[in-house]
Amino acid sequence: HSQETYVDSRTGDSSTTVVGVGAYLKELLEGYGYSVCHVTDSFDLVDGKVDRNEAYSNARERLLDILEEHPSIQVVLDVHRDGVPESKHLVTEVDGRQTAKIMFFNGLSQTRNVGKITYLENPYIKDNLAFSFQTEYITDSMYPDLCRCIYLKGYRYNLDLRPQSMLVEVGAQTNTVEEAKNAMIPLAEALHKVLQ
Repeated sequence: HSQETYVDSRTGDSSTTVVGVGAYLKELLEGYGYSVCHVTDSFDLVDGKVDRNEAYSNARERLLDILEEHPSIQVVLDVHRDGVPESKHLVTEVDGRQTAKIMFFNGLSQTRNVGKITYLENPYIKDNLAFSFQTEYITDSMYPDLCRCIYLKGYRYNLDLRPQSMLVEVGAQTNTVEEAKNAMIPLAEALHKVLQ
């Protein structure tokens, strides 16, 4: 969802959207020695208008191409920001910096009402959950107020593409870009500890 913005995002400046937050995470992970491919395409824009109905399907085609081109990719992260009531500010302090809270998000490919969603098969559900739980555990041990929770939802969200796939919600529309980028510092540290 490349069009997800923050309270002080500037129109037309992708560096002030989740794309910029992802770019900063890429920079930090590269500092730990990882090779990172950052996809900045707009999958949620149709004819110049925000339309998220097919965003995951559109992204899937591109991701499959990238993974075929780079089969050594082991981790797939999808960076988003949440939508909350305007009165809610998801912020904590980390090392003296105002920092957006993060939430790890997993798709289960099943719902309580429908049961297993067979057309959204994900052989890596347990692996994805383990990756989220490990990352949350490490993050909580270092920065106890940073993680909101691990959120479980019924669909797949392209998390079936690698065993270590995770969707991360970085703050919400009420956070500043700086708060969101500040969250990438402890997130990158936690990811590094999990992936070592």
